[in-house]
Amino acid sequence: MSDRVTIRRAREDDAAALIRGNLASRPFHTPWVEPFTDRDGCNRWLAEIRAGRKLAFLAVTDGAIAGVVNLNEIVYGIFCSAYLGYYAMAEFAGRGLMTRAVELTVAHAFGELGLHRLEANVQPDNLRSLALVKRLGFRLEGYSPRYLKIAGAWRDHERWARLADDT
Repeated sequence: MSDRVTIRRAREDDAAALIRGNLASRPFHTPWVEPFTDRDGCNRWLAEIRAGRKLAFLAVTDGAIAGVVNLNEIVYGIFCSAYLGYYAMAEFAGRGLMTRAVELTVAHAFGELGLHRLEANVQPDNLRSLALVKRLGFRLEGYSPRYLKIAGAWRDHERWARLADDT
């Protein structure tokens, strides 16, 4: 297995592989994220992409999907910002692939998309995700109690952000 990763935009024909990967990774994802695990959920996710509410990138290594990186709720104008979300597929975790995939997505967001700010909201006990945002130069901005409802429970999150002109 290679430790090289690239990113590409998610496509409709990725649905089956994403569903399989999300199902196989369910114990690994819980309680941090709750990605779709069936065709209906995938269709809703793809509809958000088509509607322009998000851009979804796949982390790909050796032709396999290693993870997903989303730029959610992209807003231009005076805000010029998006929320960053990401998760690895369990079989690819711990190899640095998602760090590189998120790094490539951040570069795309600040470069080609011209965004000014990215915010990543991370549950305080998600040590792997916290380490990733720290490695990529995000700074802690605050704490949001009961911020996002994941797996049926409102969960606290730390707000981490990075600006385009951060070095």
